Amino acid sequence: MEHSAIVSKGKGKKNVFLVLWLALIALILVGIIIMLPPGEKHESIQTVMKDSVLHEHNKMAFFGLVVNPGIISAYMVTAILLVGAALIRIFAIPRFKTVPGKFQSVIEMLVDFFSGMARSNSHHEPHFVGAYIFSAGVYIFFSTIFELFGVQWITTAGHSMSLPAPISDINAAIAMGVMSYVVILGGGIVFGGVKGALGVLKDFSLPISMSFRLFGALLSGLLVTELVYYSISLSFALPIVVAVLFTLLHAAIQAYVLTTLVSIFYGEAVEPKPKKEKTKKAKKAKEI
Repeated sequence: MEHSAIVSKGKGKKNVFLVLWLALIALILVGIIIMLPPGEKHESIQTVMKDSVLHEHNKMAFFGLVVNPGIISAYMVTAILLVGAALIRIFAIPRFKTVPGKFQSVIEMLVDFFSGMARSNSHHEPHFVGAYIFSAGVYIFFSTIFELFGVQWITTAGHSMSLPAPISDINAAIAMGVMSYVVILGGGIVFGGVKGALGVLKDFSLPISMSFRLFGALLSGLLVTELVYYSISLSFALPIVVAVLFTLLHAAIQAYVLTTLVSIFYGEAVEPKPKKEKTKKAKKAKEI
């Protein structure tokens, strides 16, 4: 009885604390809406959305060069992933046990997921493509959610700006599509020779479709978020939900779609081509 009474009192305090916090947040939001006038918009929504795609106005300085914000984001995400991979390899993997802990389970689940995808779509040579789609999928996922952290950088005009997701830049999406196509083409050349290379080269639209599929999906989420931020009636609390949902969905979906396509086309490229059966005349001539 005493234990249940203590538990009920603890739950009651937590509920009161939660209600107070929610009431405080609600009061702050109401005060912001009532007290502050709408922020002055120096750019039209068309200009804002165009600059989100082309980055014509908000350029940034990087080691003396004027570049698009996406390049800085790409370098930062790449550095974070490389350092994280090195730390995991040096400190975590040597301590892995037969009965895995939580962190080891997550790593093994990721590796099993991508290696299983490679084995199911590329029956003959799954090892290399498994490693590639693992790295590509991890990069796409983390480069997409990178914008949620709101890392600030100073533009050439002297304004502070959050760095965007690297693949929201068309150049980064094209680079990812072309690199995936080169991996598929390389597999066709190594395991299929000239015939394998010709089979891959027939799908010349493959890098274009992969690039624009990746870029278009991420761009749609970016533009929807910009619309929500631009509207004063929607710019309180809702952008958090929209940004998180769109970003996480796009990160997971696009990483899955691109890695699946690469593993399927790679499997087709490295699959041994069946030999053509000899005609009856050729068989008879050989018998004679």
